[in-house]
Amino acid sequence: MQASKILWANPIENYLAHRMEIDASIARVLQSGTYILGPETQAFEEEFARYLEVPHAIGVGSGTEALHLALKACNIGLGDEVITVGHTATATVAAIELCGANPVLVDVDPDTYTLDPSKIKNAVTHKTKAIIPVHLYGQSADLASILAIARENNLKVIEDCAQAHGAVYHSRKVGSWGDLAAFSFYPTKNLGALGDGGMVVTRNGPLAKKVRLLREYGWEKRFFSVTPGWNSRLDEIQAGVLRVKLKYLDWDNRKRRALAAAYHQGLATCPVDLPRERSGSYHVYHLFVIRTSNRDSLSRFLDQRGIGTAVHYPVPLHLQPAYRGRVKISGPMTVTEEVVSKILSLPLYPELDFSRLNRVVEGIRDFFRESNPPRG
Repeated sequence: MQASKILWANPIENYLAHRMEIDASIARVLQSGTYILGPETQAFEEEFARYLEVPHAIGVGSGTEALHLALKACNIGLGDEVITVGHTATATVAAIELCGANPVLVDVDPDTYTLDPSKIKNAVTHKTKAIIPVHLYGQSADLASILAIARENNLKVIEDCAQAHGAVYHSRKVGSWGDLAAFSFYPTKNLGALGDGGMVVTRNGPLAKKVRLLREYGWEKRFFSVTPGWNSRLDEIQAGVLRVKLKYLDWDNRKRRALAAAYHQGLATCPVDLPRERSGSYHVYHLFVIRTSNRDSLSRFLDQRGIGTAVHYPVPLHLQPAYRGRVKISGPMTVTEEVVSKILSLPLYPELDFSRLNRVVEGIRDFFRESNPPRG
């Protein structure tokens, strides 16, 4: 009998692991008669803020909207520039453009694929208003260096934490360092809802108040707008689901790290570049991304073995049709353009057992035994 396919991500397993609690939470919301910005959302905001050790958390409709509202709260708008990376999900740049601002893309460092602080200085102009460091694959960007540059140039820092729930940088969780931070609760995230959802967090009370106004039409009270705003609200069902899953986030992240360690051990002799953990950081392995010049042939080989993989991300934003020749690039994108042809995300999620992980490892070993390609 052929073994079942190993998916690169499998959010239904996370639901099934907590099914009784999640179903009870959904039933509680359905029976309450309150479905938007009610007690579940308020409780989840308080619990998530406490988890991150920040005073303010504001639930919104998605991670993209979290970035958008964070930028707007900083009065970033038409003609302003925001520095970020081209090696990220489209959401990062989409949120900047939603504000009417212009993204300025810089290269990433070759070890963690996060924003290279040495590239920021030449990207700063009189129009620059903010930096968005993306904590990619579950690991923090070099926040100390980025924050120092931001202070020197009077720039806001908005952390993109969409892939880094629970990640730590020098003893503090990501999301607690910048002026604001944005989280996504897309179903495949380390803390995933059963639909879309997002959160803005901050230590700054006035900024938190602005985000709360912006997420619901600028209402200071119902039907009374004191500022232009949007409709971006975390619904009660998703908040209830996330309250259940938040209780298990640290446990799930420890499982991700254990699986990552098993990959490191199992693939140590294979001619691939394995993920590197930044000194002083706690990587939560939203993704386990290897690098090999034989990426495409390896992916096809594993697929034939019933092993799913993915690429995060195959085309840098500045080379995609929507943005090519339109977004501003600061300096060469050498690392970004080199790594995108070689990176491959392997299956990794808390419910992945070690027997399935070993199938992945053996599949990769077999590929290199049979093809004997060069390293890198």
